[in-house]
Amino acid sequence: MMDVKVSVDGAFLAALLSALLSALLEASLLLRLILALLSLGRGAGIKGNGWGIAQTGGSRQIQADKLQVLLTKAGMLGILADGIGRENTGRVCAQIALDTAADAYEPYEVLTNPEYLFRTICREADARIRKTIGERRGGACLGLVFIGNGYLHYSLVGDIRIALMRGGELIPLSQGHTLDVLARQAYEAGRITKKEAVWSMEVKRRWNYLGMDGFQEIEIPERPIRLKEGDMVAMFSCGIWQELSWAQIEDMLSGQESLEEKARQICWAAGRGPGEDRENGSVVLLGAREAVNETN
Repeated sequence: MMDVKVSVDGAFLAALLSALLSALLEASLLLRLILALLSLGRGAGIKGNGWGIAQTGGSRQIQADKLQVLLTKAGMLGILADGIGRENTGRVCAQIALDTAADAYEPYEVLTNPEYLFRTICREADARIRKTIGERRGGACLGLVFIGNGYLHYSLVGDIRIALMRGGELIPLSQGHTLDVLARQAYEAGRITKKEAVWSMEVKRRWNYLGMDGFQEIEIPERPIRLKEGDMVAMFSCGIWQELSWAQIEDMLSGQESLEEKARQICWAAGRGPGEDRENGSVVLLGAREAVNETN
């Protein structure tokens, strides 16, 4: 009988130990999750840190914008894809562009040449979209913003706007691929007359995007931008910058709210704009997690 009792006690102790280990593991995972959320700064109101995203549906039945922020050892990547096409085609194209960017970036622990990665992503996304939609008309605009080692790197295809909020001022960074920008560049290069440029610059329609015939242009700055403490980087799809003035957006970004709350406020204001044919709108806000020492 004694042997049986010892055997029962041993089984009980083994079960108890297993339960304790399981509880400790769950507690550890919960703690890591909490710390990860705190490090992102979502909704915490930490100035110059974290990120915020938001969307507005405009007057379109299908939300064709896709957006995501990825935080890895390499740094922080913001992705904004604006789908183009009727019915579900635009949403499919935007999802392909976003997935291509996320899949390419996630394996990196150190990213020394973001511009090369940007070009690789755009070429791959363009090929995937073409293969998927076949003869259907569609595509996607794509904005990519990477913050790492105190510097800002970005690229875009299409009519997404990228800007830097510094010292209370919203500074446009990107030009975008719309006909008005193309006309201004052509006039400055002497390829068209001033009259032709003025007429063309009234047209804001995009002329370059992923999935289109003849796609080739990727906007990338000549050099990365050195970040300062408190800097904020913003990306907007056309449903935002077409509905709100630069001054309105700047005012909303100047408040003390968290980045997530600021993104929601901008989308709420854009969604209240006049007109019955408003584009879908999306906002991505990234805070500078670190700045380069000015003495470097």
